[in-house]
Amino acid sequence: MESTAMITPGLARDLAALGRLGEDTSTESVLRGLTAALAAGVPGCSGASAEHWRDHRVLVSGSHRELILLVEGERELGEGPSIEARQSGGRATVTDVLKETRWPRYDALATRSGVRSVLTVPIEVPPALLVVGLYSVRPGAFSPQGAVSLADMLTEQVGVAMANMWEFEEVRTDAAQLQEALAGRSLIDQAKGIIMQTSGCSAEAAFEELRRISQHHQVKVADLARLLVEEHQRKSSKRG
Repeated sequence: MESTAMITPGLARDLAALGRLGEDTSTESVLRGLTAALAAGVPGCSGASAEHWRDHRVLVSGSHRELILLVEGERELGEGPSIEARQSGGRATVTDVLKETRWPRYDALATRSGVRSVLTVPIEVPPALLVVGLYSVRPGAFSPQGAVSLADMLTEQVGVAMANMWEFEEVRTDAAQLQEALAGRSLIDQAKGIIMQTSGCSAEAAFEELRRISQHHQVKVADLARLLVEEHQRKSSKRG
């Protein structure tokens, strides 16, 4: 079997598409796209899973619900190919769960899920680690030669997709924070105007009064300004 036997044109196209970002792009959406692409594009693959490990927290996705339960069950058991791949940093393979001897409890769990062979690939995407699992309902579905090329492609394409997504999320977070800051500034200006109108003080004095009250009540100036503006609008609507 040739080394590229596990890589089809459709799989290459779908993996490359993971790096294209949209408004709804997230870690969850990338993992869902990854598992769907593997399940549909790898010959002999019946389903796929992906574990995203970061800061000792894990997010699990799968092409089928049974595979998510299998990965979570493996973690509870403390044995299996995904755990082996994560701990060793190398690929882990189960050629046939009915003949496997390393992880008997995992093998029983996989058999109940209809799984006969497994290939798990760890992918370093600092500061995260992805553990990708491929599953087949028949034994010996994943050749060692094909696994090498597949692992290389996954490392490249998934690494690009995750790096793009994190950069996108950082930009989106910065934009949201900027928008929030501008909104808070607008509210503060409105609140200053209300105080200036009612007391006849200067803009500087109005801001100092806002800051004094916020410190006394231990609330943010922007939150205090919002309450003041909302109260002013309620009174104005009643008068109207």
